[in-house]
Amino acid sequence: MTLLPKLINKTLSTRLSLMVVSAMAVLLMVSLAVMLHYSRKAVKEEALQKASQALDGTVQSIDNILLNIEQTAGNYYVSMLPYIHEPEKMHTYCRKLVEGNPLVSGCAIAFTPGFYHDGQPFMAYYHRVATEGRPINEWPVVQSETFAGTPYTDQLWYTYPMKTAVPGWMNPLGDQPQAVTAHRDSGQDPTITFSLPIMGADRQPVGVMGVDVSLHLLSSIILSVKLSDGSYCTLLDSLGSYIVHPNGDKLIQQTVFAMDGHTADASVKEAAKAMVSGQTGYKPFRMDDTDYYIFYKPFTRAAIPGRSLEKLGWSTGIIYPKDDIFGDYNSLSHDVIAIAIIGLLLLLFLSRFIIHRHLKPLVLLTELAQRIAKGDYDATIPASWKDDEIGRLQDNFKKMQQSLASHIGELEHLTATLEERNKALRKAYSDAQMADRMKTAFLHNMTNQMVHPAETISNDVDLLCNEPDTVSRSQLADNIQANGKTITELLNNLLRMSDENLAAERLEAGNEEEYKEKGGEA
Repeated sequence: MTLLPKLINKTLSTRLSLMVVSAMAVLLMVSLAVMLHYSRKAVKEEALQKASQALDGTVQSIDNILLNIEQTAGNYYVSMLPYIHEPEKMHTYCRKLVEGNPLVSGCAIAFTPGFYHDGQPFMAYYHRVATEGRPINEWPVVQSETFAGTPYTDQLWYTYPMKTAVPGWMNPLGDQPQAVTAHRDSGQDPTITFSLPIMGADRQPVGVMGVDVSLHLLSSIILSVKLSDGSYCTLLDSLGSYIVHPNGDKLIQQTVFAMDGHTADASVKEAAKAMVSGQTGYKPFRMDDTDYYIFYKPFTRAAIPGRSLEKLGWSTGIIYPKDDIFGDYNSLSHDVIAIAIIGLLLLLFLSRFIIHRHLKPLVLLTELAQRIAKGDYDATIPASWKDDEIGRLQDNFKKMQQSLASHIGELEHLTATLEERNKALRKAYSDAQMADRMKTAFLHNMTNQMVHPAETISNDVDLLCNEPDTVSRSQLADNIQANGKTITELLNNLLRMSDENLAAERLEAGNEEEYKEKGGEA
């Protein structure tokens, strides 16, 4: 058995301290568990509320940008509509639209082949050229003959409005991977396009005005507002392509479902499916060995008179690292648990010190009881300065020890007295035995002395009776009288000595009674 279990088993103060600390630990841990549970719940609800507010703000910010583009396109559309038969005017309006709005990265005005007299396809297309070290709104505006290296008549931004006669936002390249590659290789920014059909006199589309918005610019505006350093916003279209993302290489050119399996697990695609399907909520997921929460909701546009509110199928989400949500909570939890453990240890040592101090008289009484058990009845017990149970126990123990010492003293005195009396009795018994032997010898001697006179008397009597004539009767009578006198003296001496012994025994008995009475009084 080690020292600690021995200490725990043998020290009452340690056991009591452990009992107190154990009870406090259970109560504290239950309280901490309840507090941390509700604290975590409150932190999560706060994060959800902040994310919801951020999502609403993000949606509003994106919608404001889109509305700005829509209104700009509408204004220019109204201004240029009287001049749609003048090709040069189309170039002028197209260039002015790009130069006049810093949010616009390009503009294309295309008509159906043969709309003009030469019968050829016509597209006026102006866009900004990326210039290192300068903001997007200061990039120079240039003219291009083509967009993404493919005929505009094959591109979604043109074909969809021509078919439906409905304005709307779309990925201008649709699902054409070759066009996406060519567009990226040309050094142009990925864009989304607001396509506005140009209506002819017969109220049928004769062309399309396409206004491009740089996704880098859109992302930089949206991502400037963050809930935390690690959080960011993302915007997906109906196919799962990124419209807003901090990584520009992912914009339009990659869908969330095509992510590398080494950087994300299945939970990422589950969250993407929920976003693309138009759900509202949040999901945890793991990517690049980091845990995240994504809060998402469908992208909805503000209802304004005259605005086309077709469903875009977009969904916006806030990517929130789990550590950013629960980092402070986890740190606080660790600090609280550490403080609780340190507090319990301090409580253990403090309670042990206090309990040991209060139980110190018991240790003293234990040692004194052991000394008393070994025969040290005169051990000194100090008076207690406490007025509690232990103090009263110490005082009563002191009184018991004093009483025990007094009784032991009396017992020792009685024992000594008995020892002395035993010695006297042994001496008296020895003297009595000797006197008895002397009496026996004396009686024997006396008896021997009486034998001869008795025999003489017996012989003289026999002689007197058997031969009365031959013996002088007077002589025999004198002999009998003399021998009888001798026997009488011997008997008188025997009686006298018997009386003297009897008187001596009575005197001795009287002295013993008197001694007993004096001893009883003592």
